[in-house]
Parts: sequence; structure tokens; C-alpha cells
Amino acid sequence: MGFTIHDHQLHCDGVSLQDVTSLAGTPFYCYSANTIQKNFGLYRENFPADKALVCFAVKANSNQSVLKLLGEQGAGADVVSGGELKRALLAGIPAQRIVFSGVAKTAEEMAHALDQGIFQFNVESEPELESLNEVALAKGLSAPIAFRVNPDIDAGTHEKITTGKAVNKFGIPRVRAEEVYRHAARLPGIRVQGIAMHIGSQLTDLEPFRKAFTCLAELTHSLRSEGHEISVLDVGGGLGINYNDGAAQPPSLERYAQTAREILDPLGCRIVVEPGRSVVGEAGVLVSKVIYVKEGEGVRFVIIDAGMNDLMRPSLYSAYHEITAVRETDGPLGVCDVVGPICETGDTFVRGIKLPALNPGDLVAIRNAGAYGAVMAGTYNTRALVPEMLVEDGKARVIRRRVEPEELIAFDT
Repeated sequence: MGFTIHDHQLHCDGVSLQDVTSLAGTPFYCYSANTIQKNFGLYRENFPADKALVCFAVKANSNQSVLKLLGEQGAGADVVSGGELKRALLAGIPAQRIVFSGVAKTAEEMAHALDQGIFQFNVESEPELESLNEVALAKGLSAPIAFRVNPDIDAGTHEKITTGKAVNKFGIPRVRAEEVYRHAARLPGIRVQGIAMHIGSQLTDLEPFRKAFTCLAELTHSLRSEGHEISVLDVGGGLGINYNDGAAQPPSLERYAQTAREILDPLGCRIVVEPGRSVVGEAGVLVSKVIYVKEGEGVRFVIIDAGMNDLMRPSLYSAYHEITAVRETDGPLGVCDVVGPICETGDTFVRGIKLPALNPGDLVAIRNAGAYGAVMAGTYNTRALVPEMLVEDGKARVIRRRVEPEELIAFDT
């Protein structure tokens, strides 16, 4: 079902967003359980469990209910912090389905992950390798690893979400990979099992993926020729979604999976895939209420009660999110800028959008906000932390309550 119009109102899985508003107040995030399950199901179809492990990228949406929903479908978790590891475990995702990525793992985080028995550490530097070896030896354990290799491939996406170029902070340079693997093989607390690669986010072209997969295959052959037992290939994530922004549309998941299979299946490795945005992005909206409509010098401002603290992507990445009225009207469309209440010029969601005439109290939905929305939300200007709602089986429920300013102030001493 997802987000559809019934009786001139936007619904989530059959539940009116106007009704959800009466439970949550505004602003709030609302997720479609049906859409999340459908999107993840496509990954399971294209990367079957006997050959692959699909690890949801927790950084995209770390709510416990979302993680539990995915874990029940067989999802693993790709985590990038000790906190995300704790979230995944508490949501019921087994440690044997968890991959730990990230450039700054601490010794304490490594120790906890080792104690839990996670599937794999994606090691991003030689200093991290040495630290992990020491922690593992102190525990009498052997840490299963793959090195994240930086292939210096331009993903053709926004500079702030490109991760596979030589100038990015991620991974081991491809030109040094064999040397680093040789060193790792000599460390008693390390068990080399794979190679990892992730070149960026919101990719809409298969060619960068093809280059990355080819690089993985070539490196696998090279490392095996030196005696390394490479059994796992972590291809990362990054498949984009349609933001209706006029940009190139992403390839289908089927074509993405077919490309991976053509290049990697002959190697006989277990494939790890780490989707995030393509699972939850289209499954969420940010619902907000119009506070004022202000006539400026040649521009009309629709001022809503959601701000850049609630959804950072437009101000952080100049990202476009489609905005629609929750209740359809038959009136003419007018051009306006949709802005928030934060005392920053950057608190602008979209400029020059055509919307029906809106009045104070009307609701709008900021679409495709299920990924990198609530997880990046903050409390700038001492604003309440935005709540999250999940619609499942025809009912809406609170999965993160609003944290009010009084509670935030109470943290101070």
C-alpha cells in the first residue's frame, strides 16, 4: 500500500495522516511497515539467504521498531558505532548477522563486538587493525575481518556522500591492499575472511557499481593467489531512490543484483549487501503543520513547524524532497518557498514549488524522508526532538515519543 490518496487525503497503509496527526501532534515522522517489508523482500528475492547476507544499514534509520521489523524478515545489520550495535542487538538481530563498519572503532567498541560474536569487522586502516588484534588477543579470540578497500572510483553522486575516491577518508587504498592483507595474515588475533567495498550513496548509474564489483573480483584472484582464503565479499550499498527531483532515475534492484551476480558468482563467495535508503527512504514522510503564510518581496513563504533540525538533508546536501498537501484541494496552484522556523537562512526545504493555497493549520507531507531523516534530527534552538510513528496492520503507533524542551533543559547542570 504505502502512501496513497483516499477521499482526497493522504494515507499511510490505509490510515489517514490526519488521524495519525491527532495521535502524534506535529511535526512527526510516519513510516509504512508495508513498504519497508516489500522493499526488503525484494532484496531477499535477489540475494537469497543461502548465498548472501543482506545487512540493513542502521545509519539510515535506527529506530528499534524498524530494526525489529527487518530483523524478523531475516535482515542483518551494518553498524558504524557501538551504539548502533547495541540497537541492532536489542532489536533482536543476531550478532552472527552483524557487520561492523566505520573508520573510528574504539577498543571498547571492538571488545563489545567480539564478546557478542559478530559476523565481521570491516577494517578501514592499519592502526585499526593493530588495535583490533590487541583487543582480540587480550580476550583469547580471533577477530573475523574484511578490509574495506578504497578503489578510487567516482560514484557520480553528491560530494558529501561519495566514499570510494582516493580523497575520501574511507578504506585502504587499492594499491596497498595486497601488502596490508599480507601483514594481517601474520597477526595472531586476526582471521582474514573477506574484502569489503562501498563507493557512495544515492547512486543512479550501474557503471560505478560494475567497476567496483570488477575491482573486487580482480583483488579476490590476486589475494587467493597469495594463499588468502577469501570467502566473503561485502559489496556495500548505495542504490538510490527516486526523489522526483528531475535527476537520473536509479536502476532496478533486479539489474543491480544481476550485475553483481555476473561478476561475483563465479568466485563462490558469500555476498554481503548493505542497503539502507533503498529499503526505508520511500517508506517515510515528515508531516508538518503550516504556521504562517507570509508575503515577501516577490516571493510567498509557507512557514511550517518542521525545521532543519528535524530534517537536515535539504540544508546539509541541498537535497530535494517533494512536498504535498495532506488534503487535496481543487484550487489553483501557486508558487512558494517552504521554510521552517529555525533562525537560519538554510532552514529552507524547497524554493519555487507549486502548491495549492495553504492556510495556517493545514498539513503538508515531506516525502521520501524515511532514510537519513529522524536519525539525523536534533534539538537546535531548543526544539523538541521529533517523534516517529509506524503504521502496521492498519494501526498507527508511537515508536519514538516527542522529547520536550523541558526534558532537554533538564540534561544541563
